[in-house]
Amino acid sequence: MAPDYASLEHYVNGRWCREADATVSILDHGLLYGDGVFDTLFAMHGYVFKLQEHLQRLEWSARAIGIDIGLSREELTGLVLEAAARNRLRDAYIRVVLTRGMTGEPLLDPRGAVRTLIILVRPYLYLSSPEKIEQGLSAKTVTVRRVGSQALDPRIKSNNYLNIILAKMEATAAGCDAGLILDEQGRVCEGPGYNVFLVRDGTVITPRESALAGITRATVFELCDELGIPWREDGLWPYDCLVASEAFLTSTAGGIMPLTSVDGRPVGQGRPGPVVRRLRDAYEEMIRAGRHGTPIPLGA
Repeated sequence: MAPDYASLEHYVNGRWCREADATVSILDHGLLYGDGVFDTLFAMHGYVFKLQEHLQRLEWSARAIGIDIGLSREELTGLVLEAAARNRLRDAYIRVVLTRGMTGEPLLDPRGAVRTLIILVRPYLYLSSPEKIEQGLSAKTVTVRRVGSQALDPRIKSNNYLNIILAKMEATAAGCDAGLILDEQGRVCEGPGYNVFLVRDGTVITPRESALAGITRATVFELCDELGIPWREDGLWPYDCLVASEAFLTSTAGGIMPLTSVDGRPVGQGRPGPVVRRLRDAYEEMIRAGRHGTPIPLGA
């Protein structure tokens, strides 16, 4: 049975409404120019994972592009929790979207814009089936490059995802689950919505340059420290993917996902390896135990 998305309530500029009743101006800078930021969170077993870390990243992204959220951290925390609670969701996908809003004219000049804030919610969304993730994902090195860090700092989680969408389309057209995106210097930096990790000689390595400051990425560092697995940030090139013994992707909506082939060639033995399995198990136990989780006030 298809989920009843139509009955879900979302927050749009100060009011709760169903999707069919939600309205955003056609003059909104987010629509016209992709002018805004967002953050994606998830809840599992009645807890929103690393809620404050996500809201901090949203606030930093907004500050970096000069948008005032207009709410305190406490108020924003309450709204995110309410989005899950009022829809009775213990396992949820939550997206907070902030745009510069509208000035009343379809022009680039942002002066006087009144910001738009949206919090939308869904039952938890799996990027790939659990069976597919257990088997391992495939990736293609795509021709679309990441927007250079000198043009837009990768730590800004911008609403303008056109190059990311094109990368995803290219990978999908090639029959792959994900894309590997290179920066302007040809270094591996991320996937469409993912951080990228390789394992070589037992050490977990992730791109240092041009990479999104992922919350799950930081969680991998934390788990590596707990498990005694060495890790580092480094410059990574396509060559490094070919010689890695293991690889995996991370994202808020997907967690830790083994990557078992790149450009039609197996990574290591072509199946999830011991390091990624240890990390996945530890991550899933962290979620089950509610570590770093903020409880959703669901009531009785």
